[in-house]
Amino acid sequence: MPAGRDKSGRLPAAFEVAGSSSFTEFLTRVAPELLPGRRPLPVGYAGDLAPHATTIVALTTAEGVVVAGDRRATMGNLIASREIEKVYPADGYSLVGFAGTAGIGIELIRLFQVELEHYEKIEYSMLSLDGKANRLATMVRNNLGAAMQGLAAIPLFAGYDPAAREGERPGRIFGFDVAGSINEESDYDAIGSGSIFAKSALKKLYRRGLSTAEAAELAVEALYDAADDDTATGGPDLIRKIYPVVMSATADGTRRFTDEETGALAEAVVARRAEALSR
Repeated sequence: MPAGRDKSGRLPAAFEVAGSSSFTEFLTRVAPELLPGRRPLPVGYAGDLAPHATTIVALTTAEGVVVAGDRRATMGNLIASREIEKVYPADGYSLVGFAGTAGIGIELIRLFQVELEHYEKIEYSMLSLDGKANRLATMVRNNLGAAMQGLAAIPLFAGYDPAAREGERPGRIFGFDVAGSINEESDYDAIGSGSIFAKSALKKLYRRGLSTAEAAELAVEALYDAADDDTATGGPDLIRKIYPVVMSATADGTRRFTDEETGALAEAVVARRAEALSR
């Protein structure tokens, strides 16, 4: 697709053709090579050639949802990054995190953000939470070829549902598999290599009706447990002051907890563990 305007100052003809409200469909039609799953890959397994990210947890609260992720990316037995970010706002009321190939995951999230923004501009309305999850599932499915060669990125999507009826919990969580199928979890979920340990912690500590602040503390504690047993998950680094990314989505919108807030939560978790060991 030609970049920018032509000599006459007009946009390329592809921009003037009526299309759908899906930005992904637009790219599929005019520039499929820009989509993550459409790029040619060499034959063979390529999973060990790129950094991988883990672990993400999500919890429903009385006000909406909390999503948190550790900051480590690994490449084989090496730590590729101690400060990678894996949790982002998808739009004004939803959050998305990823585990798997870092480059694919970040690109998938950026494309998803543009997809939702594009829909709102075209339709003058916001997609339903189910609609957002379905759009994300299609993107995951489109990356199946690369995933089979080891370049998989799996998202965890959660958000506040403005359409929730009175008495229903406003927060919803959606998990996906590598083929793009959707699985909704009512209370909590986790993805990544440390997810089994994070879920074990949440299974014991989670209770319905948590406030956003309580859920944030529980998310940090679950990530701490994951890091304790999974080498690919990074625990809080109190010396470098590298803490998990913690975000919430409520009726007031999305919010990222500050480093001071997450640092205080991490230090409280570490202090409790140290006290327990000293008894």
